[in-house]
Amino acid sequence: MPQSSPRKGLFVLKSMEVLNAEANAEGAQTLKRTLGALNLTLLGIGAIIGAGIFVLTGTAAAQYAGPAVVFSFIIAGFACLFAGLCYAEFASMIPIAGSAYTYGYATLGELVAWIIGWDLILEYLFAASTVAVGWSGYFVAFLGQLGIHLPPQFASAPLDVIGTHTLVRSGLCIDPATRQIVVEAGQAVSAAKCDLTRYAVEQGILNVPAMVLVLALTALLVFGMRESARLNNVIVAVKMTIVLLVIGLGFQYVKAENWVPFMPPNTGTFGEFGISGVIRASAVVFFAYIGFDAVSTAAQEAKNPQKDMPIGILGSLAICTVLYILMALVMTGLAKYPTLNVPHPVFVAIEAAGEPLRWLGYLVNIGAIAGLASVVLVMLMGQPRIFYAMSRDGLLPPFFGKVHPRYQTPYVATIITGLVAAVVAGTFPIALLGELVSIGTLLAFVIVCGGIIVLRYTRPELPRPFRTPLVPLVPILGIVVCCGMMAFLPLDTWIRLAVWMALGILIYFAYGRTHSRMRNPDAR
Repeated sequence: MPQSSPRKGLFVLKSMEVLNAEANAEGAQTLKRTLGALNLTLLGIGAIIGAGIFVLTGTAAAQYAGPAVVFSFIIAGFACLFAGLCYAEFASMIPIAGSAYTYGYATLGELVAWIIGWDLILEYLFAASTVAVGWSGYFVAFLGQLGIHLPPQFASAPLDVIGTHTLVRSGLCIDPATRQIVVEAGQAVSAAKCDLTRYAVEQGILNVPAMVLVLALTALLVFGMRESARLNNVIVAVKMTIVLLVIGLGFQYVKAENWVPFMPPNTGTFGEFGISGVIRASAVVFFAYIGFDAVSTAAQEAKNPQKDMPIGILGSLAICTVLYILMALVMTGLAKYPTLNVPHPVFVAIEAAGEPLRWLGYLVNIGAIAGLASVVLVMLMGQPRIFYAMSRDGLLPPFFGKVHPRYQTPYVATIITGLVAAVVAGTFPIALLGELVSIGTLLAFVIVCGGIIVLRYTRPELPRPFRTPLVPLVPILGIVVCCGMMAFLPLDTWIRLAVWMALGILIYFAYGRTHSRMRNPDAR
């Protein structure tokens, strides 16, 4: 086997020669190449179209930008494009599982690779849990429309977070007469937030729907990537059809006066309407694009990764940006933007159109349920492949790298990921999980953008089937934008990130450093 790198110690590099040898390896313990460009693009759409289009559009319009939230999506789309172009170059050069972890190993060294691999757990594993909690809320509400009412205590997390460190039991506001959940989307609330003169608080025991969804999708991922991709294709087709119906039919009932003023004047507070509001909203809706990078984790299962990976990453980004812009125009044209500050803004916009579109209401809920389910599926797909890559490098125990002899999937890592994600989804609130996902994703983007600059200067001769344009400008812009987004996250989130990273570094020095195959070629 070629030597990994002349660099030693904590920052030993994994050479491109070694990576290419792994990419071309065949055998029982390698992943099966079954995905084409269309599958990869649909995986990206499956990961991106979810809470962003069904929730964030309304929130950003109502609180920050008004109808000018359209410009916010354009700005955020360009910002995300910087990172997407960097991912596309790496994915075409290094077509193996691992995503940003592998890219970091090739450019910045083993310790940085470990840090980003550990960080990606926050993105993929916690993202699966976060979206599963949101899915649970929509699912429970949809069942309620059909006259089926789940016991509220089994649709709520038992824990909530107050301040920085305090975990407390929480519950749901319940109307005693109808047994309906007053707080929508399955969000847990404390007694102080519930009007006790009208409603009762029932303590959450476990978010069962969220757990069931995670476990069911985990089982599917164990049985095969092809089967999982087929289900994702069906789900994406359903939610794309519904989104296009809303856009196509909604434009017929748009009221131009709802777009006036298109950019409401600033209220006197920075970030509330006006230009500053558009920019602030762009930071909010930026997270609607998170998920495209999950395509890169499937590089080792792509039939022609050098060509198909850039198509999957950039194609899904382009399609979703267009859909976000059109949906924002329709929603703010159907309903006055202040009315969209709800957990289900698309449904509110459809209701505002009146009787002609009322039948779309049920389909919108189905679209939200399908859309969020596909996001969970892709996130649960991404994390085991990170574990698989880290295990193959010796940084995690060997069982994380075990491949099923029949299905050729990393089944042990998939089962572990699913079990942990199910427990987290069942017990923690969506707000805490969402902030952790955001900061973990942005840190991954920063390292990938930095890695492109490093590799261009250290290995300019390497073949690059896809080249990020305008280097170093594009990667630098990606780093600046992502660091700026991280700066606006709460201090609590930074503290939790620091604690998580400290735990990861402890594990690296206790296990990974001594078992690393790059540092210790004879380690097993």
